[in-house]
Amino acid sequence: MKIDVLETSALMNVAMRPDFVAAEGRGSWLTDHRGRRYLDFVQGWAVNALGHCPPQIAAALAAQAQRLVNPSPAFFNAPAIALAQRLAAAAQLERVFLCSSGAEANEGAIKLARRWGERQRAGAFEIVTFADAFHGRTLATMSASGKAGWDRLFAPKVPGFPKAVLNDLESVRAQFGAQTVGVMLEPVQGEAGVVPAAPDFLRALRQWCDENGLLLILDEVQTGVGRTGTLFAFEQAGVRPDILTLGKGLGGGVPLAALLARESVAAAFSHGDQGGTYCGNPLMAAVGGAVLDAVAQPDFLAQVQARAAQLQTVLARVAARLGGTERGAGLLRALVLPQPIAPRVVEAARQLPGTGLLINAPRPNVIRLMPALNVTAAEIEQFAALLDRALNEVLAAPLEAPVGEAV
Repeated sequence: MKIDVLETSALMNVAMRPDFVAAEGRGSWLTDHRGRRYLDFVQGWAVNALGHCPPQIAAALAAQAQRLVNPSPAFFNAPAIALAQRLAAAAQLERVFLCSSGAEANEGAIKLARRWGERQRAGAFEIVTFADAFHGRTLATMSASGKAGWDRLFAPKVPGFPKAVLNDLESVRAQFGAQTVGVMLEPVQGEAGVVPAAPDFLRALRQWCDENGLLLILDEVQTGVGRTGTLFAFEQAGVRPDILTLGKGLGGGVPLAALLARESVAAAFSHGDQGGTYCGNPLMAAVGGAVLDAVAQPDFLAQVQARAAQLQTVLARVAARLGGTERGAGLLRALVLPQPIAPRVVEAARQLPGTGLLINAPRPNVIRLMPALNVTAAEIEQFAALLDRALNEVLAAPLEAPVGEAV
């Protein structure tokens, strides 16, 4: 059968994608089927922690594929044991469940919290979540999310997720009741346009949960594994969750995620309460180990912090020129524009003559940036030049009705 790489009709139409086919990538660069190169500051929505096709991941996959791919989760395997031990020690959370996606990890966190509430809080099951939050695309994680319009999708929704307002402790207290089992949030709301939870708010939330015997659940699917300049974002606030979820960067591009919990919380699960065909398979676990090896190298996180400061300076300069703002943490940053032109800027950047630029618009007036954690200083300067060109092109054109949200 002859395959036409430009004939996409066999794929379900579930996302608005531009008219090119990604062919290969190296580091911060993606090349399409025509040989055109793009500086990639999306990196699979913060998935490619070490950039495209890092040699460490290629080597880990090749070596493990020659030994053992998937014996089933009914048996222990060495790479999963090693990865779980490393994550537990790093997060100081004693138990780890390895799975395949952030949504799966968050679904597991919800199930674990409900199971704990059943045993420890007389059947309490409600988890306070937040407006504009994003926790995944399963029915439960969509219900937990606060993304605009999702409350009307795939009804009826899974009950038990009253919504509070980020950085507003009183709004959290207002949702507290006899059925409350915990609070779940992202340290930085990525899909909301890169909106950080204030460190003081996280500390107050930790204290409030302790005072009321509730679980603090942190979704670090996007912020974990070095993205914010520390291994976990919660370290910067000096708090520790009861339940933690990781994904995206943990696998560096392959399907890998993790659910971590305190021993006293994880004990609520019985055999059969959680599982999955691919959970903890040695092929993906070996990759997770390779990613942690890279992030643990001397000065790796210091370099993330240095490049984050450089990117922040670039964005602040652009924001000052346009009358906008910049925000974020580490190498998860956003440029907030004074006009709803972000999707047009995304399109203009991709189609720049010569070298294209890949960026993301989670909101009509917000450009989100998630470069590889090992992005170079020179690549950030090149990004700045390409972004300026795209902005100048859009600002020189008449302002039209906003186009749809970019992918």
